[in-house]
Amino acid sequence: MKISHSYLGPVRCALSVALLSAFVVGCSSPVKLEQAPVKETNVSTNAGNGGASGVNSSSVTEVKIDKTDVAAWGKLARVVYFDLDSYVVKDESLRVVEANAKALAADRNRRLVVEGHADERGGREYNLALGQKRAEAVAKSLTVLGASGKQIEAVSFGKERPAAMGTGEAVWALNRRAELNPRQ
Repeated sequence: MKISHSYLGPVRCALSVALLSAFVVGCSSPVKLEQAPVKETNVSTNAGNGGASGVNSSSVTEVKIDKTDVAAWGKLARVVYFDLDSYVVKDESLRVVEANAKALAADRNRRLVVEGHADERGGREYNLALGQKRAEAVAKSLTVLGASGKQIEAVSFGKERPAAMGTGEAVWALNRRAELNPRQ
């Protein structure tokens, strides 16, 4: 059986595309967000006490609101930083979250957009998902500390809006963040 050369051109092209696609898929080794190393924290539920929050009330610090906190709304720190491949709010960021939660609880007309960001490493989809998880973690912390869920919107920008340009751990650490931006 003889195959004409005019038939081989499209076959070769299709085979080349298929091999190139298989190579690209085979060479990429995406880390799924569910497989990323994340610092786990234990939060016991409060279901037995009729609480709807799902958080043990003994592990939540009471938020006290005074006029100076509310007056300082425009001067509050608004950035929460994260470890690599993590969306756990670190202990050193709790003061930022608490201060913003107090201000939101004091004035239910205030609104925040929590923007999740990632450094340049990793694929676009992974970083968008990680940024969303970071924004949602901060939003959840704000609600646990007294803010209303209706006051907070969580969005992700992934690696698309870096705070610092360049490479290296110092730059990447600045880009792994969630920003709390006031909205009216």
